[in-house]
Amino acid sequence: MRISISDRALGTSARDRVYDALREAIVSAELEPGRRLSENELADLLGVSRTPVREALVRLRDDRLVAIVPQLGTFVTLIGSDAVADAHFVREALECNAIRIAAQLAQPADLVGLQANLAEQERAVQTGDAEAFDRLDEALHRAICDLSGREVAWRISQRARGQLDRVRRLSLPAPGYRQQMVDEHHQVVAAIADNDAERAERALRHHLRMVLSHLPDIQRAHPEFFEEA
Repeated sequence: MRISISDRALGTSARDRVYDALREAIVSAELEPGRRLSENELADLLGVSRTPVREALVRLRDDRLVAIVPQLGTFVTLIGSDAVADAHFVREALECNAIRIAAQLAQPADLVGLQANLAEQERAVQTGDAEAFDRLDEALHRAICDLSGREVAWRISQRARGQLDRVRRLSLPAPGYRQQMVDEHHQVVAAIADNDAERAERALRHHLRMVLSHLPDIQRAHPEFFEEA
């Protein structure tokens, strides 16, 4: 989880880099639910002072990924069904509106990158490269938001969906899940290529709801990650 030298060379602040590193560690369960977080230990691990760690933890509290409990400490939150539903609500509202605009604006040149991403996703599924697949999945959704010209849609969606991302990461190892996602991505991109805003929105909405349909199975497989009902 240490911030790399290349990351240090970027123009982003230490606070942002620490936030990104800790968020990824929580979403991927490297920092598991219920774990107590020490500012000193995290600062040493990331090679920074305590100040950006403290600032990042406050942002993660706002994202509902950590809980700061007076006199007890800071803990990685368990996944709550209400938090997942809220995250999904925000993501669906923003991305489904963005894709309507993207489908209306899309030109043949815009589809080159989307098609290349899909080809890479197919290869990641075939080789079982889960890390690459997750990166490509996120890149595709971001590219669609960027195509709409509404960068804010991606930025707010990404900030709001931390709990949903945790569930999505747990669902990826399920047999056939990644290929199902790729098939749905193909349908989304095909609708954009046809400049069919209605079909693009419908395909994306169905795709985004897929992870929720797997939620009961995910909870049964990983009960230690979730709040008790």
